[in-house]
Amino acid sequence: MLGLDADQLRADMNRLLAFLFHQGILDEQFLQLQQLQDENSPNFVSEVVNIYFHESEKLLRNLRSLLTMDRELLSFDKIGIHLNQFIGSSSSIGAQRVRNICVAFRAASDNNNRTGCLRSLEVLEHEHCILKNKLHELFQIEQQILLAAAVRYPVLN
Repeated sequence: MLGLDADQLRADMNRLLAFLFHQGILDEQFLQLQQLQDENSPNFVSEVVNIYFHESEKLLRNLRSLLTMDRELLSFDKIGIHLNQFIGSSSSIGAQRVRNICVAFRAASDNNNRTGCLRSLEVLEHEHCILKNKLHELFQIEQQILLAAAVRYPVLN
């Protein structure tokens, strides 16, 4: 029975991954990141993703702060710098949809379009939240698989 539970969890994880790829939330870079994980570093992907979310949440706060400044203090160059960081880190974990939104956001910033930047920020915050929730779900399933594999029942004679 335990094997079936682990098999079911693996099937759930594969379905979730397929959904994330089909929806364009993740791309092949996420698979490459997973390939770097092994028995010596079983939490590698979740650790990298946690660092990503820690840093990207700071970037979101900075972007929101910059866009709520008075017009004369608004620096589209600073917005562009934050977006370049966001694009790079999102690309490195395979967060395709977030990266694509950052690219569109960057275009609005390059055109000094405050309204477009504010709209892009709202979309970015929404997609960032979706990504965070779905990856949290994925890592929970992964942990359940590891726990199921670690449970051993004594052999009855």
